[in-house]
Amino acid sequence: QLQLVESGGGLVQPGGSLRLSCGASGFALDYYSIGWFRQAPGKEREGISCISSTGIGTNYADSVKGRFTISRDNAKNTVYLQMNSLKPEDTAVYYCAAEGPVIATTCPEEYGHWGQGTQVTVSS
Repeated sequence: QLQLVESGGGLVQPGGSLRLSCGASGFALDYYSIGWFRQAPGKEREGISCISSTGIGTNYADSVKGRFTISRDNAKNTVYLQMNSLKPEDTAVYYCAAEGPVIATTCPEEYGHWGQGTQVTVSS
């Protein structure tokens, strides 16, 4: 059973930082492209970043470009989302998703496996 687990969410003040982790159990992330998404109350789910299975390709939504950084550590079977300069509008449930196995240099259009999400709240 492929399972993704997000961690690292919490309450942070505006301007602060958090690092989210997306871990996998039951499979190795090496050949999976990973996307990070978020959904705020009353809003549609938003794709905010992704990294291809090879790590060569990364994408960021305009709303987080320059503030968030995605990376992967295949030895730890984990993908990270470093979030800096957080704003109240970043408040949402953050999800990671995986697609593969595939050898890819670009991010996929769709993802077949999803985690349960972790809450990020940016507030003073």
